[in-house]
Amino acid sequence: MASLIGIGLFVVMTEAQIPFPGLRTAFQPRMVILAMLSATYGPIVGTLVGIFGHALGDALYYGAIWWSWALPEAVVGIGLGSFAHRFQVLDGGFRGKNLLIFNIAQLVANAIAWLDLAPFLDIIFYGEDRAKFFRAQGPLAFMSNASIIAIAGTILLYIFSRWAGGSKLLRPDEWT
Repeated sequence: MASLIGIGLFVVMTEAQIPFPGLRTAFQPRMVILAMLSATYGPIVGTLVGIFGHALGDALYYGAIWWSWALPEAVVGIGLGSFAHRFQVLDGGFRGKNLLIFNIAQLVANAIAWLDLAPFLDIIFYGEDRAKFFRAQGPLAFMSNASIIAIAGTILLYIFSRWAGGSKLLRPDEWT
C-alpha cells in the first residue's frame, strides 16, 4: 500500500519543480517523498516509488519516459531503503546517529545515481553529449536532490518518527 500511495504522490509532485534554465533538470521536491518512503518502508517500496513514480510522471506530464533518469531514482530508493532498519523511523528513533546515517546514505545514493548512473545511461540510451551531462546536469541533479532530501526530508522524517514513536509532543489525540 505504501508503494501505491508513494507512486501517486510522486506523480502528483512531478510538476512541482524549479527548473535550472537550459539544462533539462530541476529542483524537485518529489524526492522528499521517495526518501521518506524508502527510509521508512525499505528498498522494495523505494525502488517501486522511484522507478514507477518517475515513469508515470514522465508519461503523464511529458508524453515520454526518460528511463535514464527513472532508473537512478530507483537507485536512490534502493540505497536509502537498504538502511531503513538503521533509521528506526517507525520506532521513534530517527535522531542523532540515525539521522546522520540517513544523510550519509542519501548523499552516497544520490552521488551514485546522478554523478555516475544517469550520465552513463543518458549517453548509452540517448546519445547525449558527455561534456554537458558530466559538467552540468549530473552535478546539478545531485546537488538539488541531495539538498532537498537533507533539509526537507530530514525534518519531515524526524517529525514523522516522533509521531510514529508515540511522542507526546506530536500525538494526534492530544492536539485538541
